[in-house]
Amino acid sequence: MSVVYKAVGESPALSSLQFAPMQVSDLPDVLTIENDVYPHPWTRGNFLDSLYSGYETWVLRDSTGALVGYFLLMLAVDEAHLLNISVRRDLHGKGLGRMQLDKAAEVARDKGMHSILLEVRPTNLRALAVYQHYGFVQIGMRKGYYPAAGTTREDAIVMRFQL
Repeated sequence: MSVVYKAVGESPALSSLQFAPMQVSDLPDVLTIENDVYPHPWTRGNFLDSLYSGYETWVLRDSTGALVGYFLLMLAVDEAHLLNISVRRDLHGKGLGRMQLDKAAEVARDKGMHSILLEVRPTNLRALAVYQHYGFVQIGMRKGYYPAAGTTREDAIVMRFQL
């Protein structure tokens, strides 16, 4: 059964959105978004590793078939780890991140997980606001976790959402 989702402030293309498992053939579109929205994007190899490892990897497409977002979820014992979640830059603020978090939570629950963990840069204020609004709470900090400008490193805020 296919579930159709509706976005906030819909354009005709966003009037129906559908999730599908990510395929290798999705990677050119995924990498276009990834390289646009992150200063230190994942590589094709990172995505391939996730696909080949059997992680929960999902894409979100609009009614024209255009990729609008994606997320990757690693399952471990009873906890899911949200590895990456992204929305096409021109569609930020339309509820697509929340829609993907809803799907990630649904997948995690269906797989028997009790919570979702993630790391986020302290400087990624948009993502922090989305996660906090969704109900994620800070549970820790990873020092020097992310690459940053030059040879510097940036901390990561560790957050958890109880399912």
